[in-house]
Amino acid sequence: MKIVEHTIQKLKRTSVFILAGGVGQRLFPLTRERSKPAVSFGGKYRIIDFTLSNCLNSGLRRINLVVQYKSHSLDRHLKLGWNVFSSRLGEHITALPPQFYTETWYKGTADAIYQNLFVIKDENPEQVLILSGDHIYKMDYGRMLEFHIERKADLTVACLPLPRDEATRFGVISVDAKQHVTRFNEKPEQPDTIPGDETLSLCSMGVYIFSTRELVRRLIQDAKRSSNHDFGTDIIPEMIEGKKVFAFPFTDDEGQTRYWRDIGTLDAYYDTSIDLINVNPQFDLYSPGWPIYTYQGSHPPAKFVFNQGDRVGVALNSLTSGGVIISGGRVERSILSPRVQVHSQAQVNDSILMDDVDVGRHCLINRAIIDKRVKIPDGVQVGCDLESDRKLFPVTDNGIVVIPSDYHFD
Repeated sequence: MKIVEHTIQKLKRTSVFILAGGVGQRLFPLTRERSKPAVSFGGKYRIIDFTLSNCLNSGLRRINLVVQYKSHSLDRHLKLGWNVFSSRLGEHITALPPQFYTETWYKGTADAIYQNLFVIKDENPEQVLILSGDHIYKMDYGRMLEFHIERKADLTVACLPLPRDEATRFGVISVDAKQHVTRFNEKPEQPDTIPGDETLSLCSMGVYIFSTRELVRRLIQDAKRSSNHDFGTDIIPEMIEGKKVFAFPFTDDEGQTRYWRDIGTLDAYYDTSIDLINVNPQFDLYSPGWPIYTYQGSHPPAKFVFNQGDRVGVALNSLTSGGVIISGGRVERSILSPRVQVHSQAQVNDSILMDDVDVGRHCLINRAIIDKRVKIPDGVQVGCDLESDRKLFPVTDNGIVVIPSDYHFD
């Protein structure tokens, strides 16, 4: 669908709010010191970079990040890597911590926007795009806005089919033949299925476009009552009766469902990350037409040194970042973030190593996620004896060992 000129103008009159304050309990210990959107992903990126890049590539320039839980890391990343807009043209990326207009922290997704109604008043947009800051996908929001405008919708919800056994973690949607939403259940125990396929449910992506007037009215109304103050639980189900609520299918030009991942668990985070190293990954970081932006540190090139017998610095089927030094070690099917060092005769397999991890000589690392600034002493093995590993570290259901940041080995 070609984005027409009036949609481009509508994009300029759209304000974006990204919900980026989640605790991310199921990603602990990666979220011990940072919010979920600030977690490293794909070597040099943060999770938030993908939603922000979608905005930038879609032509959206008024972006507000609603932050709360341990937001320092995220705020620093924004200042270092996303100070790219012109304030003279009304462009900005702004972090919005709780404003305490209700004398409390954000109580839910709807309350997070309600406490920032003054921003909507100042920006005076025609529509408001509300996003989640913790998903991995590429989406041109202009196409969704075109869909929203054509139907004169009060609310449009982006959606895609997911396996029914996963749908209990999402808002589940029922629609008629014209994509009008007839039912919305947030995290149901027994999700509705897609007609003709009992294995799939139509699920919300947490991407909403509201007409501004309707959004403001609903938020003010919701703030005056006792509720969960949540879009999925309260606002959206109540709008279905009497308002134009539509489901936007997240598909390509051929009608095929596009890539979208909620990496809300450690196993989902690991699987989604490791997929990036495949010859033909499901999610392509290398598309020149849709760049993923991030903070680029002033790191030297990655270096692979030594070729002496079994002392060979090599990385196979892996992603490495700036400042990485593989000094006589071997890395296979792994992702290395900036300034990781792997020393002589060490072996790293099927693992994710974040910034400044140092792997000592003769170490063996299998199927692990190692957070920042961990120094692994010579000869240590990780992921080889899960029973022993469980005494020290979290181990996921799929057997991935997770070492928290700044962990010190005895």
